[in-house]
Amino acid sequence: MTATAIRPRRAVFAPSLFRIEVLRQLRNPFTLVFTLAMPIGMYLIFGGFAEWGDAPMAHGNTKFQVMVSMGAFGTATAMSSLCSLAASEVRQGWGRQIAMTPLPIGGYAATKITAALAFSSLSVAGVFVAGILTGAQADDAWRWIVSAAVILVGGTLFGLWGMGVGMLLNPDSAAALASIAITVFGFIGNVFMPLDGAMLDVARFTPLYGYVSLARWPITDGQLITGQTDPMWAVLLNIVVWAAIFLALALAGVVRSRRRA
Repeated sequence: MTATAIRPRRAVFAPSLFRIEVLRQLRNPFTLVFTLAMPIGMYLIFGGFAEWGDAPMAHGNTKFQVMVSMGAFGTATAMSSLCSLAASEVRQGWGRQIAMTPLPIGGYAATKITAALAFSSLSVAGVFVAGILTGAQADDAWRWIVSAAVILVGGTLFGLWGMGVGMLLNPDSAAALASIAITVFGFIGNVFMPLDGAMLDVARFTPLYGYVSLARWPITDGQLITGQTDPMWAVLLNIVVWAAIFLALALAGVVRSRRRA
């Protein structure tokens, strides 16, 4: 029998690892607070129980806009935190252990990213349920679906951010720093409260601005509460530029980790 014949088949996904990862994060109080409780709480403060929550938007009301913003924030936090943890594990030598199993490092990464997306889905679902219960409205059902899809697909952008931070920084603090940075991006990126003037001009260059604006698009058509309108090309350009920056950061982390190996 040849070596090829006895070589174990390489898996592309590990259901057991996926299940363990999701359960581990459900037992992690830091993850629960920042990715589940905090987005729901901030939605209720800024939208669900706010006096202006029922104010009309282009295709719904303000509660819907705030709901989408907080769903995007929770997803960005979950993706950055969990992907940062995965990158830190590889950096600490976990990749060598994976190499001894039928699961290749690509399958390990795919499993981790899928777990992060699953946890992000919980965050989006929690915020959207809170929105339904408190009167978030959109003119058409498809606007709910498209906004949720944009949130989850676009959230992979912040998975790259988390991977870069996890590869480049101290593993003990990488996940916390990645999540805290997302919160800072949210405050200066027109996510939590409407900005105007010079603050809005600065916000347009921040990582969360384009992502959240695109998620809001089905309800706003690019219109801001301050009366201004963002063109679609500017929103997409923001996303493309930050995707390139985060990808470069992640690749730099991979190169650095290989030099240390």
